[in-house]
Parts: sequence; C-alpha cells; structure tokens
Amino acid sequence: MIEDTETIDEFLARHSADVEEAVRTAAAAEIMPRFRRLAAHEVDQKNGPHDLVTDADRLAERYLTEELGKLLPGSVVVGEEAVHADPASYDAIRDDVPVWIVDPVDGTRQFVHGDPGFCTLVALAHRGTVLASWTYAPALGRLATAARGRGAFLDGERLHAGPPDPGRDLRVATSHPDYTTDEQKRALLGLWTDGVAPRPCGSAGLEYLALARGESDAVAFSWEAAWDHAAGLLLVEEAGGAHLTLTGEPFRITGGNALPFTAARDAATARRVRALLAGSS
Repeated sequence: MIEDTETIDEFLARHSADVEEAVRTAAAAEIMPRFRRLAAHEVDQKNGPHDLVTDADRLAERYLTEELGKLLPGSVVVGEEAVHADPASYDAIRDDVPVWIVDPVDGTRQFVHGDPGFCTLVALAHRGTVLASWTYAPALGRLATAARGRGAFLDGERLHAGPPDPGRDLRVATSHPDYTTDEQKRALLGLWTDGVAPRPCGSAGLEYLALARGESDAVAFSWEAAWDHAAGLLLVEEAGGAHLTLTGEPFRITGGNALPFTAARDAATARRVRALLAGSS
C-alpha cells in the first residue's frame, strides 16, 4: 500500500506505462469494437434519456477494475458503473487508501450516437488529492497524462494553457440544463453577458483537455461526480490552469462543493468566471 508521497512517486515511475497500457487495452477490447456498431440491447438508460450506459461502459470498467487493482495492491477502484449499482461504494474516495477513479466512457451519449467525442478517464488519488491522471480519446487517437508537480502532456508533448487572447470573448462550456437545479440555472445565467460566449458542454474529459491545450477558456459545471472531474482537473492544473467553486475554494473530489464551479486555463479567468456565477446566484 502507498504510505507517503515518495512511495507514490516510485509507484508512478514504475507503473505509469502499465496504467496507460491498461487504458488502451480496455478501449481496444471493449469500447472501439462497439463504436458505431452498438445493438439496441447493448444500450440502457440509467436516470433518464440523457443518462445512458452501454455494454462498452460496463465491460471496460470491469477490465480496468481488475487490472488497476493488480497493479496497486491495497488500492480500491471507484467506477461510475459500480457506483450506480452500489452508491455506497463512492465513499471509498474519502477513505485513507489509494483510489483509482474510473469513467470507462466519458461522453456515453456521444459514443452511442457515433460521435468520436468521448474518452476513457482514469485518475489515481490518495487522501482526497489527485496524483496522476490518464485521458484517452481512442476514436481521436489522443492520450493526455498528468502527474502532480510533473506537468501535463498530450501524446508526449507538454501542455501549457496560457491566458486567453485579450479582447476575445471567453469560450465557456456549461452544464446541460437537465443536470442543473433552478438555483444553479440562475448562477449560470451570469455567463450570458458581454465578453462571454457560453455553449453546452460535451464530454467533460475532453472539455478539460481543451482547456489544458488552450483551445477553450473555461468550464462551468454543476455536478460533483469525481469520475467526470478528477482526471481533467489535474490535467488543467498541471497545464497552468485553476479551478474554483462558487465560494472561491478549489474543487474537492471528496464532495461538499458549492456549485456550480469553474475550471479555467489560468487563474485570472477562473476568478472572472466565478465572479460572474456568484453575481447571479
């Protein structure tokens, strides 16, 4: 079991490539063979028509759960589909053990509709801190990785988000209205103002990658599920970005955040978006 930061660093130095291999294999074996080939019986609804799950989600998560657990004995896996089946299993994120946070297909709706804008997300966290992450978009052939204090990379090239271009409207991806409360909707209305260009978000993991690459400026999200945010938030941080909740604190994967929250390509943009959200709430 991991006991301290040095041991974590040693584990990642030895096994980051093994995690990458597991992620790629899960996609190659369980996700991509079903891309644009899903049969009707392979797709189900969870909490409504916009919340889908497929055999690819379930089988890829099962594979990753087995492989990641073998790589790091004593760790636990918190996966989206396992938590749907047993909500109490989410509490492991708050326990004093290393935890793998897994979203086997982030952007399932896109996957179901044959859109390549989906990805597999894996993060390693300990005591509420995300230590490393893998964001793999198999249909796009892209893999982004991050390790705390060691930078963010896309296909081996270091990522630096940088500030937005001056004088241009901020490009901000926002939560789908179906996943917001009335109070959150009022907060998000603060983004409908001069100098901001809000739009609906796609896959959360790919939205975070767009921030880390400097292709987008900010996100404003209204839900806490760690499998959607853990990997991407570390990617953004390591590329020079920042994240803030409605009350001005960094987002915590352990929960209890004031929502909506923002992540942005730099700290100044994060503060600007948070102020707009707080001003309308």
